[in-house]
Amino acid sequence: MRSIALESLDTTAFAPFGEVLTPPADGRRVYFENALANRRESAWPSLSIARIEEARALPLEAVQMERHPWSSQSFVPLCPVAYLVVVAPRRADGRPDVARARAFLAENGQGVTYAANTWHHPLTVLGGVPAAFAVWMWRDGTAGDEEFVDIEPFRVERG
Repeated sequence: MRSIALESLDTTAFAPFGEVLTPPADGRRVYFENALANRRESAWPSLSIARIEEARALPLEAVQMERHPWSSQSFVPLCPVAYLVVVAPRRADGRPDVARARAFLAENGQGVTYAANTWHHPLTVLGGVPAAFAVWMWRDGTAGDEEFVDIEPFRVERG
């Protein structure tokens, strides 16, 4: 099974997949608008809170990926937590290119916005405690809101 090394989550490395949401250091407001997208007139803004009960440990075996073809999707942790951000570009046939998948470690209050149509692994919290996230996207209530696919498994390990 192929393994990929965990990278630090930084703006430049993650740019092909979306935007890193990092709290400002100086108490000012920072806008994160570059990756936000809604590609359907019929979709409405959706803000939800997701609680992830099961905390995992590395190595992680990735067996499934998801995407939101018409909407960006943002995750903002509501408590201090470390979590995985696993992404893959699209192949010519539209499926995730797992041979070029990358894994990032989000921590210290970092959030992410996955650009519309970006393949990503379901949210995976690391450590021993559950965590809650604010989730922002656009939905229209159809099957087009999200797509899940089984993939050729790969392992995410600490680098």
